[in-house]
Formats: sequence, C-alpha cells, structure tokens
Amino acid sequence: MSLTGTPFLYTTIALAVVALVLPFVLWTRLKGPRVLRNAVRALMLLFAQTTAVTLVFVLVNNANNLYDNWSDLLGTGNHVQQAADLGADGTGGIAYRKLPKVRQTFTQADGPGMHAAGGVKVTQLKGRVSGVNAEVYVWLPPQYDEPAYRTKKFPVVELLSGYPGSAKAWFGSLKVHKQLLPLMKSGRVAPFILVAPRTNLIAKIDTGCANIPGTVNADSWLSIDVPKMITDNFRAESAPNGWATAGYSAGAHCATKLAVAHPDRYRAAVSLSGYNDPIGERNSLAAQSIELRRANNPYVLLKKYRTPPRIALYLSGESGDGYQAGVALEQIAKPPTTVRVVFLPRNSGPHSMALWRPQVPTVFRWLTVELGQNSAHHTRTSTPPVPSTAGSTHAALASGTSSQAGAGRKR
Repeated sequence: MSLTGTPFLYTTIALAVVALVLPFVLWTRLKGPRVLRNAVRALMLLFAQTTAVTLVFVLVNNANNLYDNWSDLLGTGNHVQQAADLGADGTGGIAYRKLPKVRQTFTQADGPGMHAAGGVKVTQLKGRVSGVNAEVYVWLPPQYDEPAYRTKKFPVVELLSGYPGSAKAWFGSLKVHKQLLPLMKSGRVAPFILVAPRTNLIAKIDTGCANIPGTVNADSWLSIDVPKMITDNFRAESAPNGWATAGYSAGAHCATKLAVAHPDRYRAAVSLSGYNDPIGERNSLAAQSIELRRANNPYVLLKKYRTPPRIALYLSGESGDGYQAGVALEQIAKPPTTVRVVFLPRNSGPHSMALWRPQVPTVFRWLTVELGQNSAHHTRTSTPPVPSTAGSTHAALASGTSSQAGAGRKR
C-alpha cells in the first residue's frame, strides 16, 4: 500500500475512528481479573494515540510531500549506483552532449495532484554520467501537442524540492502545474516544460546537490543527466538560454548553486527561502567540511568569477530565512549577473508550502522575461531595507543564517 495513496489515508482514518469508538463500547464491559482489564484498557488508549499520531502524520505528509514512499520514510532507499570522481566540471571527461540519444518510457504518475492539468509523467532514469538511478517527473505545457507548435522547442525549468521532500511536492503541494495552466493558455506565462527530478538520493541525508567522489554525484545528476534526458525525449530548448532552476528551502540553495556553478547549463534560478552556505541544512553532505561548504556556496562561487557569468537570480525570503542570502548575492553581483531580491514580511507565513505556493505565478512571470520568452520590459525593483539585519556580520549575511531561528527552520 502506497504511503501517499488514497487507500492508506482511508485506512488510517478508519483505524482512528475504530480506536476512538472502542473505549466507549468496551470500557465497562470488560471481564476477567482487574489486572487484565486494566491492561486491555491501556492497550486501547495506546491504540487510540498511535492511530491519531499516524493519521496526523499522513495528513501532514500528503500536504507537504515530505516522504514519497516507505523506503524514504524508513531510510532504506539508496539511488546511487556508483560515484566516480568526475572532476571539477562534473563530466568525468565525458562529452555528454554527444552521447547517443536514449528514449525513455514515461507513464502516468500517481499521487495527489499528479492527474491534474493534463497529468504528470514519470520515468526511471539511469544517469550515464552521475551513476544515479532515480525517478524524474515531467509536465508538458498545453501548447506542446498543438499543431501550431509542432516544430517549436520549449524552455525548461528544473524544479528542486527541499529536505526531506519528494520530487512530487511541486505538483502535489505547490500545485505548480494547476496554477500555471491558465497563465500559459492566456499567454501571461511562457509554456515551460517542468521537470522535477529526485534530489533525495541517499537515505536520511541531504546531498546538498554536490559531487562527492565515492558518495554521490548529485550535481552531475541534476545538471547533466536530467537535462540530457529531457533534450533526448522532448522538444526542449538547448542550454543555457532555455534553461532555469527553481527550488524551495534546501532545493532553493541547490537551484542557486547550480546556476552560479554552471552558467553554461542554466540561464536563471529561483530561490524561495534558501541559503548560501550549505551549513543552512546541517544534514547536508556539503556541510561536512569547510572545503565542501566553500565549493558549494553560491556566494563564494560568484565572488570567485573574474568575468561575471550571464545569469539572473531571483531570491525571496523573510528576515533570517532567505532574505539575507539574497542581499549578500546582490551586493557582490556585477553585470551581466543580475540579482532580484524580494523581501517577505514575517506575517507572510512560516517556512512552509503555504509561504511558497502563492509565489509560483510571480516567479514564472519573472522567468518568462529573463529567458527571453516575451518582449515585455522587465523593471527591477529596489530591495526594501530590513532593520533586523543591522549588526549582522558579513559572513552571516553571506550564509543567509544570521538569524538562528531562521537557520533552524531550514528544511
């Protein structure tokens, strides 16, 4: 029975109801020695508490797509087949763009929201460069199969989830496809191909979207294998002009890092409540040493460029939860790098799907302009000041964790 399926949800509801009714029916009707009766009553109370907790967990998990399946929840899943040393560029010397095309088999994805807005497809991809074997979800825009667009290539946005988190979250919890469908039909948002690859590749630990020889090549999985599969199987624009990344929380860190590290593969990135220093997620493999932290910190990477990369970054967040990370990048960015920082007041909501879901239309209108998908004139707005950053050290601003409360809420 699927962890996120309707049958399991209904089963937990039914068990919770039974557990609630049992004490009312049997409490005074139990027979036998007093010790036995008390033991049975204690078991009924324990059963009621267990089913209640289980039901709450299932509801929260379905709403936030934290764990996709039982192996994710129990920590028994591992999607890394091998993790060779692929070098600084993550290719291992492989001319990946010249690799023969591999046709993937796609099926209809199951789960909350996956059948909406035309449906989401899923395939199991074996990464030829990274050594990762995991699922990738794809949603095609409404124009994709229209005769007038039969020769058109479409821009692509790679959607990255938080930690813990499921690749389905963008469709199930953030409802990205349902929100964008009418906007794409009306022409207010470009017809993007949406791609959501698995980012949680090793049990009970965040990969930090990093390449770590002998452990995981998450960067190469996301920036090489997944894009190659998309261009092999769909009418997708070529990198970097037609490609962008977007993520929330730990996925926001990954989105920014991938775009900054690989301007030859991505033109833009969207970060919702992200951070720069991988230490923002203490379960991240990229936070295990100073060297790894620096190698996977977009602030450090951007500052090292002698010739600034041609990328556009959009970062939104509250004070202590994404905002300072964006300000730090904005302060060091030089043309042609552009950085737009959006300050969210504290009453916008906690570090959750409820905060990120309403931002979807705005960020995709921004992506439409930045990827050159319309002729609208984009006016950059100034970043509003936030008093709570006063006194923060430059290092804290760079890491995006000047507020301990904000750092503790990373997911």
